[in-house]
Amino acid sequence: MKKSRLLIVFLFLSMWTFISTAQINVTLKNYALPVLADQEVNVVKRFQIESDASALSKGEIVLRLDGRAAEVVEEIGLWYIEGDSTLLKQKNVRKYTPIKKVKAQSGRNKISFQTKLGKGSNFLWLTVKVRPVKNIEVPFSINWDEFSIGGQKATNGLIGAMSTHRLAVALRRHKQGNVHTSRIPGIITAKDGSLISVYDARYESGRDLQGHMDIGVSRSLDKGLTWLPIEVAVDMGKYGGLSQKFNGVSDPNILLDERTGNIYIAGLWMHGVIDEKGVWYPGVKNGKEIWNHQWRNRGSQPGFGIKQTSQFLMVKSTDNGKTWSEPVNLTEICKKEEWWLWAPAPGAGLTLRDGTLVMPTQGRDKNGKAFSNITYSKDGGETWVTSNPALPLSTTECMAVELEEGRIMLNMRSNHNKAHKGEDNGRAIAITTDLGQTWEEHPTSRSALIEPTCMASIHKHHYHENGNEKSIIVFCNPDSKYERVNITLKVSKDNAETWERKVLLDEAKGRGYSCMTSIDDDTIGVLYESSQADLVFQRIALKDLL
Repeated sequence: MKKSRLLIVFLFLSMWTFISTAQINVTLKNYALPVLADQEVNVVKRFQIESDASALSKGEIVLRLDGRAAEVVEEIGLWYIEGDSTLLKQKNVRKYTPIKKVKAQSGRNKISFQTKLGKGSNFLWLTVKVRPVKNIEVPFSINWDEFSIGGQKATNGLIGAMSTHRLAVALRRHKQGNVHTSRIPGIITAKDGSLISVYDARYESGRDLQGHMDIGVSRSLDKGLTWLPIEVAVDMGKYGGLSQKFNGVSDPNILLDERTGNIYIAGLWMHGVIDEKGVWYPGVKNGKEIWNHQWRNRGSQPGFGIKQTSQFLMVKSTDNGKTWSEPVNLTEICKKEEWWLWAPAPGAGLTLRDGTLVMPTQGRDKNGKAFSNITYSKDGGETWVTSNPALPLSTTECMAVELEEGRIMLNMRSNHNKAHKGEDNGRAIAITTDLGQTWEEHPTSRSALIEPTCMASIHKHHYHENGNEKSIIVFCNPDSKYERVNITLKVSKDNAETWERKVLLDEAKGRGYSCMTSIDDDTIGVLYESSQADLVFQRIALKDLL
């Protein structure tokens, strides 16, 4: 009986060995994704194996790690899945079969493995686990040298064998710290060098207002390597006797006064719910909870009252973001009564060279049509004035940079791009020389910077070269007309007249919002909604942009 069992096993293995000589074709994909230090599964490559028969095959991969990779990478992993190319992530590893894990070493790394192959498409995913390091702005490279499986050495289709990868920090993860979703990032570098990030802390779901959400703050004292626990800058609690789910605050903009060091955060507060017909309810209509938000149908209306329109709140910190004042309501001060909505534009504001504080804002006019504009203070935040709409287009979320001679460039999300995917797809761009009293559309508007209709960020970075001050303008958004994919940094060296595509940070699908700050002369910090975590922070060296 024992001999017969051995014979069956022998015949079975012989059959698999015979089948493993089936014809295969292998293609390689290198991934541009943030490599997170606190995550064991970081995808770097994927081998797609097309087989014309089922097989149990032995294989071998030979990789070469550059010096930086050897310093950073602790472990290399190999995973298998049949007939499914869904992006491998930490949260869905149970779908995949772990094949091999090896300790990484400098130079040549040989990974021998055995796996089944199904007839048709098979995928081998190569992942890395990295060590904690301080200089997260320095990328690393992994080169493919050899790949063989089932006795066949693959050569065809292995295009782009070398891949470069960038380290990142997961500033906020999904369902971290009793917060369901962290969204809508903003970031500045305080006068003491600390980084101050803001975002929606959406406690119960990922849905937009109305809902239980506050403006969260996370601070870093080591240039973004680690982040202190979440604090709350704006929370309207149970105002008016309504529950917190009917007192949500969202869409933060953060602004540093470069002269005084004071920091301002603006957020939009909704009290109760205004339904699709413009009628206010305390969150309950005909005995049922209702939902609406400020951009949807008549969710915010003309007027100033909390039962008429969404409210523009602002808080202030005089100690580099450690504590925040009680909110000041600017709605009646700045909003035009006939406007349906006046709101912060998420991201960050700026200080002009003459000391004027500028915060990008947005709203809906007397007909409910969306617009973008700016709100500014010429007296250090004591009083604020909101400008005229920038362009007669339907635009919303926006950010600004100062060009020469006090000109302000406003870069805007354009609703035109929802339906237009041709050469006329592009961010709307306008210039003002008088703080938004008048505007002129820029020649690059609606053509230079494509978008899938999403928030984007723009930032002017100043640095020194041979004792002279210079600057570049950096733009970040999902570089696609169709989906929120390919979070990319683009650089302009000529005042946003032309752009160069420079650094791809995250090619996979995410929510796509971002914000940037100058950490020092040589480094830019980018905070964005990633495919790998709710909010990811990366440092990019200036030399990589130049």
